Amino acid sequence: MTIRVYLMCATLLCPGVAVAQMTGGGPAAGGDAGPAPVADQMAAAVLAAPETMRADATIVGWDAAGKTVILRQGTGELVCLSDRPGDTAFSVACYHRDLEPYMARGRQLTAEGVTGGNRNAEHRWKEVQEGTLAMPDGPRMLYVVSGTSFDAIAGTVTEPYERWVLYWPNATAETVGLSATPAGPGVPWLMDAGTPGAHVMISPPRARD
Repeated sequence: MTIRVYLMCATLLCPGVAVAQMTGGGPAAGGDAGPAPVADQMAAAVLAAPETMRADATIVGWDAAGKTVILRQGTGELVCLSDRPGDTAFSVACYHRDLEPYMARGRQLTAEGVTGGNRNAEHRWKEVQEGTLAMPDGPRMLYVVSGTSFDAIAGTVTEPYERWVLYWPNATAETVGLSATPAGPGVPWLMDAGTPGAHVMISPPRARD
């Protein structure tokens, strides 16, 4: 198991802490470890966001039952999701608030044991097409930071890796001018082209690649 060092962050760094609202989710996967302290979850979650967008981001974290909860209701454009407890790696993401229904539905399906292609083709994409799941009609950004662990004392991620995803519903290679297959290390490409979940992948080469 990856060892994470946690420390409650100062109040000025984590204002407005309030475990208040369920947002959809399920039991934590990959182990029995409980969630980190709320303030540590918040400090970690916003690392994925550009620095200028962190202070007013909404933060979604995890409670002791493995459910997602809103830790801070923000006023900005981004929603930041804290690291899922119980697994052996670290990963946080921040995405445009218009993507929250789509992301929350994905967490719900994962909690129900629906994974892989079925989670999208047979559920989320179908629901978007049927009009029962909201999805923006234009591009919206998602930021991801992953690593092997998070040290809350230092506020740093071990072996950090950043990547970016631009959700662009129903985009095709022809409409955006991108390859629909990986085109080389660090080259943006369009994944799931032509579907409600189409998105531009931007994955810089890792140091070890």
